[in-house]
Amino acid sequence: MRTSPQSAPEPQVIAEEPAGDPLLTGVLDRWTDQGLTGEPWPFMILASVGRLHQYLKKALDGELKQRGLTRTGYFLLTTLALTSTGRTRLSTLSRLVMMHPTSVKLTVDQLETAGLVRRTPHPSDRRATLVELTDAGRATAAAVNRALEEPDGPFAALGGLRRELFEALQPARLAVGDTEL
Repeated sequence: MRTSPQSAPEPQVIAEEPAGDPLLTGVLDRWTDQGLTGEPWPFMILASVGRLHQYLKKALDGELKQRGLTRTGYFLLTTLALTSTGRTRLSTLSRLVMMHPTSVKLTVDQLETAGLVRRTPHPSDRRATLVELTDAGRATAAAVNRALEEPDGPFAALGGLRRELFEALQPARLAVGDTEL
């Protein structure tokens, strides 16, 4: 049940505040003083996830640039590596990575030019094209994934928090309906 703006409760910190978290001190200290109504948590969720996303993108992009890959290329290679045969329909690949088919097709073009994937006709559906991971594509995906685990790699600042971070985000992801691979 929502409360009216006049009766909105004061924001309360549920978890212990990590020392020096600018988001907590910058928002919680000012929320009510600036006349904002309701609780700050929706804004803080968005800001927190957005900031973490920016950090992860920057760290990942640095690693991928060294290998001539884009984020979309990396996602496509790793997704193909996760399939049971290392290949799938172009349309299925688009659904799996939740990207527009045109973006996936353009990225597959780039990966094919680099020798990391190849297109093959579907054996029983003339309308469908399969995208298949090459040995070089599998090796490239594996190299990036290993680099992301390295103690001095792009995600080094996360230390031992990688699994904990996934597990902390998982209930929220599932709650909003992210239940399809």
